[in-house]
Amino acid sequence: MTESNNIIKELSRGTDEILVEKDLVERLASGKTLRIKAGFDPTAPDLHIGHTVLINKMRQFQDLGHEVVFLIGDFTGMIGDPTGKNATRPPLTRDDVIENARTYEQQIFKILDPEKTLVMFNSSWMGEMSASDLVALAARHTVARMLERDDFNKRYNGGQPIAIHEFLYPLVQGYDSVAIKADVELGGTDQKFNMLVGRELQKDYGQKPQVVITVPILEGLDGVNKMSKSLGNYIGINETPEEQFGKVMSISDDLMWRYFELLSFRPLAEIESFKRQIADGANPRDTKFLLAEEIVARFHSEADATRAREAFIARFQKGAMPDEMPEVKLSMDSGQRTVPQILKAANLAKSTSEATRLIKQGGVRIDGEKVEDTGLEIEAGSTHIFQVGKRKFARISLK
Repeated sequence: MTESNNIIKELSRGTDEILVEKDLVERLASGKTLRIKAGFDPTAPDLHIGHTVLINKMRQFQDLGHEVVFLIGDFTGMIGDPTGKNATRPPLTRDDVIENARTYEQQIFKILDPEKTLVMFNSSWMGEMSASDLVALAARHTVARMLERDDFNKRYNGGQPIAIHEFLYPLVQGYDSVAIKADVELGGTDQKFNMLVGRELQKDYGQKPQVVITVPILEGLDGVNKMSKSLGNYIGINETPEEQFGKVMSISDDLMWRYFELLSFRPLAEIESFKRQIADGANPRDTKFLLAEEIVARFHSEADATRAREAFIARFQKGAMPDEMPEVKLSMDSGQRTVPQILKAANLAKSTSEATRLIKQGGVRIDGEKVEDTGLEIEAGSTHIFQVGKRKFARISLK
C-alpha cells in the first residue's frame, strides 16, 4: 500500500463521510500546506471528550504538517445553533459567549499542537459586516434550500415556528469558510448541511470549495443519547483523573468498542486483537482499563492514569467488582430520581425504605464512592455502577 493510501486510510478512520474524497486526495498530493477548519460554539465553558472526536482528527492533520484553525463561534453563538432543535434556541448573550470561550484555548492544547494552531473568533469578520453586507450574503441562498435541511423541514411541516435569524446560522458558518479560505472543514454529522453551504458560498466567492469531513456523534455514558453536559452523560476534559477513569469504566462492554474506535490512538489492528482476545475468554474489564488509562493520560499524565487505576481498584476492594453485572435502563419522567428510588426500581432493594436504611448503614456505593445522603438525586442521561453490600452490582442508565 502506498504512503498516500495509508494517509487516507488513517484520516478516514472514525469518519462518517468525506465529500469529496477525490478532492482530498488531490490536495494532499499537491504538497501544499492545507488550512483545516473546525468551529465550536462556546455554549458551555467546558469541553467534553465527545468534542475530542473532532479535535483528534484535527491533530492528525497537524501531524501531517497542515495548519488547523480552531474557530470559536462567538458570533454564531449569539444566534444559537438550530441544528437538531425542534424549537428556537435562546441565543446566548455576549457576556455568556465570552465567559464560555475563555477556557477553550487551555483545553484544546491538551491535544492540539499550539505551534500549528490558529485560534480565531468569527466575530472578527462578522462583527465588521454591515447590514447591507449581511443582506447581500443572505441573497446568495434561498428559503427553499434552507427548508431542505431536515430539522427546518420538520418544524415547517409540523407548524412549529422558525425564526428568521435561525436561517442566518448556516449562512454565517458557511461564510466563515470563505473568510478563512478553508481547504477542509471538519464537523459532526449534524453539521453536514451547514458545511455544504460553505462549499457553495466558496464557489460564489471564486474560491475552490472545501472538502467536508463529517465525524460521528459520540454516544454518552448511557450508550443512547449524544454526549452532552446538559444530559449529564459526559466525561469532561477538565475532570479529575479519578472521575474520568471511573466514568470510562462505567460504560458497557459494547460501547467500549465505539470509544476505542473514535477516541483511542491505538492502531486498528491492535483493537481488533483485543476483540479476538475477549472472544477467546479474556476479561473485558482489563481491556477497558487500557482505554481508561489512555484517556486519562491524554488529559493529565501517565502517572495520573496509573494512580487513577489503582484508586479505582482499591475502591472496588481489589477485584470485588464482578466481571459481569446486570445492565439496567430506567426511564425517568422527571429530570432526577433519588438513589433509594433507583435502587428499588433496579431491584437492588425491596423498597425505598430498605434502600434508605442501607444508605444510612454505609452499604451503598456509586462508582465506588460511598453514598451518605439518602436524598441524593441522580441526573437523567447518566450511567453509573451501583453497589449494594458486597455482592449486588448493576450498571444503571437513567433516561
